[in-house]
Amino acid sequence: MARTLVPGRIGIVGLGLIGGSFARAFAAAGWDVRAWNRTRSTLELAEIETVKGELDDETIPSCELIILASYPAASIAWLAEKAPLISEGAIVIDIVGVKRTVVDDCSAIAAEHSFAFVGCHPMAGTQYSGFAHAHADMFAGAPLVVVPPKMDDFERLDVLERLKQLLEPCRFGSFMLVSADEHDRIIAYTSQLAHVVANAYVKSPTAQDHKCFSAGSFRDLTRVARLNPTMWTELFLDNADYLSAEIGFLIDSLSAYKDAIDAGDAERLHDLLAEGSRLKQEAERR
Repeated sequence: MARTLVPGRIGIVGLGLIGGSFARAFAAAGWDVRAWNRTRSTLELAEIETVKGELDDETIPSCELIILASYPAASIAWLAEKAPLISEGAIVIDIVGVKRTVVDDCSAIAAEHSFAFVGCHPMAGTQYSGFAHAHADMFAGAPLVVVPPKMDDFERLDVLERLKQLLEPCRFGSFMLVSADEHDRIIAYTSQLAHVVANAYVKSPTAQDHKCFSAGSFRDLTRVARLNPTMWTELFLDNADYLSAEIGFLIDSLSAYKDAIDAGDAERLHDLLAEGSRLKQEAERR
């Protein structure tokens, strides 16, 4: 089988909201996008206007860049199976919402072959899912969190520079380098906890009576309550230690508010509210 990289050819594994948005961004820039998706009908839909063909054993060796955009376990499994087909000089990235498990496993796979693997996580998305909601401007101006590969300094710099050039059609606003552990610690708070809180918040019976009583506060807090339970279950459990710690801290904080309200302690309640407002302002100034 020929192993010649075709300039401008990219492979995408998974055509959900994020994978589909990568596909649309590269297609809009004139790239030759090849894709694989578990559901055949989604791939066929994408082939109408975005994807030029299937990412299969014949086209994998020709891709300069391959993006793993499926669930964590599925992304790892695909790479483990197809790694022997990926050409020397190609770069493989994942865009999964957790990094430790995926980066460890995929880096080990890449080390046995001749391509580079880089863990990535675009800080973009919506409360909707699926290829139908994907769009080419999803990543415009957004940060991309990058876990640098463990290799020689000059080799790593070359890989990261090539990756930045390959991702130009996505128009990311910035690239932030972090360790997999640091990513998972922070994302447990900024993303995963928010989904847990929103999903739990709407379980109040009062949520069914919110019509005509809700405005921006309700919309903002519940935006991500509607989620993909299969995907988020996997993400939460892959990051269980950090997420559980954040949930525990939130429970303790909420208990403090409840205790002050139950006791009618206006001074304590005022102090708690003022502290939260102050910390929010400090975080915005960072």
